[in-house]
Amino acid sequence: MLTVITNARIFDGENLIGEKSILIEDGQILSVGGEVPADAKVIDVHDATLLPGLIDSHVHTDVKGLRDALMFGVTTELEMMGRWTKKKRKEIAGRHDVADIRSPGMGVTPPGGHPSQYVKSSGNLLLRFFFHYPFVSTVEEAVTFVNKQVDKGADYVKIFIEDGSTIGSPGLQVISNEILLVAVNEAHRLGKMAIAHVTTLEGGQRAIRAGVDGLAHLFFDKQPDEKMTCGIAASGTFVITTLVTLSSAFGNNAAWLAADKRVSARLRKKWLDSLSRSMNVYPQGKLDDAYASVLALHRAGVDILAGSDVSEPIPMLGGLAHGASLHHELQLLVAAGLKPVEALRAATSVPARRFGLTDRGRIVAGARADLLLVDGDPTINIGDTLNILSVWRGGVRLEG
Repeated sequence: MLTVITNARIFDGENLIGEKSILIEDGQILSVGGEVPADAKVIDVHDATLLPGLIDSHVHTDVKGLRDALMFGVTTELEMMGRWTKKKRKEIAGRHDVADIRSPGMGVTPPGGHPSQYVKSSGNLLLRFFFHYPFVSTVEEAVTFVNKQVDKGADYVKIFIEDGSTIGSPGLQVISNEILLVAVNEAHRLGKMAIAHVTTLEGGQRAIRAGVDGLAHLFFDKQPDEKMTCGIAASGTFVITTLVTLSSAFGNNAAWLAADKRVSARLRKKWLDSLSRSMNVYPQGKLDDAYASVLALHRAGVDILAGSDVSEPIPMLGGLAHGASLHHELQLLVAAGLKPVEALRAATSVPARRFGLTDRGRIVAGARADLLLVDGDPTINIGDTLNILSVWRGGVRLEG
């Protein structure tokens, strides 16, 4: 069936455009603007804002998480470690009641490296990730590990560079430079991006020297100097900021977000409780310093991607919730100095371009009809992204 969404204020993933309507058929956008076919179903949105479905560039998720994400207009979650099978992901791709997913499978880390410490602190909840975890001790094991993840369907390769000093677990084993370089090179040989988990400036420097394609977090123990900032820009490496996770690590909860009726109406109590807690593992951290780092990177031309690092609603991972935290991330990006339009790009066109998702992140002819309709104008007031009126995934309107 032909469907026309009309009288919309359209942010196409890059800019607010002059056209006011789009034509959808069989899950795709056929055209933007133009005449309305006589046989089309017309949805008049009365000057609400239509955006591409949002992309959260850093999560750890399950089917319930994907469902919660979609309720907030997050139509794609990019996982940064997990155990999704090809069969399960194929099933998810064909559904319209949950967000789509991309994943690297498991990440490259040495014995005793991050995130193995969570086994001790979380009981059995995360043991499914670490029982028989294939830790990497040699370059040969690194090659085998990367190939195994790709054979199992990994969309990109995740590598951990983490000593635990900023996440409440000092003394973690850290990947060697030799294994790091081999893992990056093997990912590239197989046509996959290499994305590094870092939380320290030193870890970020190591990742850039090794030639990674992206940083899964903004480093936050120190601010980068101009040489470092320019080096990241020159390398073409993108940065997934995860400012919401940094805020929680610094001791800030998101109780105010949990209390927002636009959020509380869509989340279960355990997630609202989770939002109301904080990790508080790096209380000396300051959001203003993180904002300054983000703005410096942005001004240098580094691609900034919005990500939340949300996973489970457990005490040690407080302050986060699927879907809702990406909207929080957009607000923090604007607080850091990005314009609302620039923040919106960080959750639409930029991650789509960097992750090779050519069928989404834009409202253009030929793209998937993954869409978010909100009241107000988030290109002026970023908080309006939470004024959710409707969500479409693959042209199918989410019920409820």
